[in-house]
Amino acid sequence: MMLRQLLILTVSVLFISNTTIAAPFCACCAEPGTYSIWTGKPSEYQLEILKDIRFDKRASLYMTEAGFDSIKGLSAIEKDFDDASWVATPGDFDFLGNFSGKTWTFTFKSPKGKTGVLRLPMPTQMLAFKVDIHDGPDGGNGPLLYKELRFKGTVGSGTGFLTASIVKPTSYFLVFQGRGNGCDTVEDFNNWNLEITGRNARYQMYGDLPSGSGNTDEEVEAGPARLSRLTLQ
Repeated sequence: MMLRQLLILTVSVLFISNTTIAAPFCACCAEPGTYSIWTGKPSEYQLEILKDIRFDKRASLYMTEAGFDSIKGLSAIEKDFDDASWVATPGDFDFLGNFSGKTWTFTFKSPKGKTGVLRLPMPTQMLAFKVDIHDGPDGGNGPLLYKELRFKGTVGSGTGFLTASIVKPTSYFLVFQGRGNGCDTVEDFNNWNLEITGRNARYQMYGDLPSGSGNTDEEVEAGPARLSRLTLQ
């Protein structure tokens, strides 16, 4: 009797083992039709991703056909923008982006040498957005999701040519954009987008993230690509 029970147990263990090998679990595979919006306090893992993000040395000013008529708060560099030297400079601004773990510091320098600095304290809440946009085959690991990490907060300070635009409270909306599977990594995020709005401010900057897997060294040297806006607000 005991021998029979031992035999049944052995066969059962072998069956479970073979089944597990035949159908491995894929923790990060995305499911077709994924549409996820999560809001909450950034986790330690998410903070590490933000700390690992590297910003391109160029940044661009978002403009429409209306030019500076649709922008508020940047009159200090409007004449620079009309100058031929600005047109000849890829990316519009020299740029330095840094995240200390609590605050982003963005430094912009125009072709004429005018510098402006924004300090953006990280809000207590963030939003993570992931969606299957049905734009290609999944390659066996689920669809390649479009992703955003969104941060809405209050600008801490603005200096240089940005001083006049920052009157408290002035808001910022910072978004990191990219593509990837169900798990987030720093390599997923290839672009950033920043909107500043307030009583004296209405403008938007954007650029590339060399830490993202989609940006090669050649692309980074060429400056930010002018991508169409995919941000969903």
